[in-house]
Amino acid sequence: MSKSEHTRREFLKVGTAGLAALTMFRNSNSASSFVSHEPFPELAEITIPQLQARMKSGQLTARRLAEMYLERIKHIDTKTHAVIEINPDALAIADSLDKERKRGKVRSALHGIPILIKDNIDTADRMLTTAGSLALVDAPVPKADAFVVQQLRKAGVVILGKTNLSEWANFRSTRSISGWSGRGLQTNNPYFLDQNPCGSSSGSGVAVSANLAAAAVGTETNGSIICPAVTNGVVGIKPTLGLISRSGIIPIAHTQDTAGPMARTVTDAAVLLGAMVGRDKFDETTADADKNAAKDYTKFLDANGLKGARLGLVTFPPQRNPEAWKAFYEPFFEKLRAAGATLVEVKFPDFGPTASADRLAVLEFEFKAGLNKYLAARGGRYTSLEQLIKFNEENKEKELPKFGQEIFISSQARGGLTDKAYVDALARIKKQTREDGIDALLAKERLDGLVGPTSGAAWSIAAVAGYPSITVPIGIREVPASTNASGAAVPASAQLAGMLFFGRPFSEAQLIKYAYAFEQRTKGRVIPQFLPTFPKKAAV
Repeated sequence: MSKSEHTRREFLKVGTAGLAALTMFRNSNSASSFVSHEPFPELAEITIPQLQARMKSGQLTARRLAEMYLERIKHIDTKTHAVIEINPDALAIADSLDKERKRGKVRSALHGIPILIKDNIDTADRMLTTAGSLALVDAPVPKADAFVVQQLRKAGVVILGKTNLSEWANFRSTRSISGWSGRGLQTNNPYFLDQNPCGSSSGSGVAVSANLAAAAVGTETNGSIICPAVTNGVVGIKPTLGLISRSGIIPIAHTQDTAGPMARTVTDAAVLLGAMVGRDKFDETTADADKNAAKDYTKFLDANGLKGARLGLVTFPPQRNPEAWKAFYEPFFEKLRAAGATLVEVKFPDFGPTASADRLAVLEFEFKAGLNKYLAARGGRYTSLEQLIKFNEENKEKELPKFGQEIFISSQARGGLTDKAYVDALARIKKQTREDGIDALLAKERLDGLVGPTSGAAWSIAAVAGYPSITVPIGIREVPASTNASGAAVPASAQLAGMLFFGRPFSEAQLIKYAYAFEQRTKGRVIPQFLPTFPKKAAV
């Protein structure tokens, strides 16, 4: 099958919903000319099991595979700017893993597989760890790999490089541009290059979608895995707090932060998740990780996994064009029902006007404490949040050209973690999202989990609770032209869409089962073709 035939087949899997938006990909000369000349098109949409099979048969080596992906990065990433740095040791690592394979040693299903990791995750090697900030470019190399990097190296991955991100994991300003950092500049959405790639794991989501690596690692505090996953048409898993260690990851909030896998398929995300989990003596939240983690999440990849499931249907329809929104998503709800799931419509309670303020306050308190601790241990010229604020102001032409540092400043004004304002706010938001939120809905309706269109309201509830979620791509949704609250015209656009599964803590295996069964029935992943913008008038 030719690349163009494969691409067309992938588009048509979406069904009638969004076909007009997909047609513009096929009819775009700029996209066609760019994609047709991409190196090694055989890597487009290839899965980790398929790569592993080719290495096992001798068709590929880890070195050759790494070289192929590096060539794709060299060519394609001139459009997307997702990769902030290439690992200078990648090929040497691949060579050593090839030697192990020749001796009969295969570490895991990830042996020799090239992946990318976000640039807020420590590596004790020749790469930088900067969270996208120029302030950390000259900082000492971390003393050790982050625990999650240690786990991945043990599994035999080839870390190709690091991905760009929204600087400081999108926690610097009340107004920011997702995917922008002082060091990496702007990462672009691979579908429409001028659209928001979402953050903060923008580079990881874009790189995976653009087939620049087999998979990638992102991090999330509140939406930073799920949002760039849905926005860039890939699968993202935000694990339960405490399943994956945060030691060696530049922090925002210890009550919400976690790393997680981003991949093109649920299978690949499950493979990567299994390698990342584990107890770390330097992160007390992982004390029970070994007990709560599955040894192999791929055993839950059941095409009939939705049969008999009782799921709460959570929807947050927009104020504008709600009928078009419903028309797009309703067929996917029917797919869930056809797969054997019972859907019970549920609504979360109104958490009140103070909820957003409480959530931000908790993040600011924890950010100041956590970042100061990290920077002091890292060493170098800038060892506190206060010094970073000063650095940004002194280098504002490079660090503050697009937005400011209001959150940095308000975080610096916060007290310590014994402050009553922090303790009370934390108690309120956890009660809202756990006991009165997810836990209450699951118990009241006797539900196995929750599902609904991937949206900020849904992923935020799971993130604040510290509970798991997984998003699965379902294609491109056309958004009709409309007017905003002030009456100004809002032009038509197109957005990548997804379905979010979330639920009780440490239910990753169950959610993966549901997500996989849904993925197999919908096949909603669309191959990006790097259009410069959403065409005003597309031929249909």
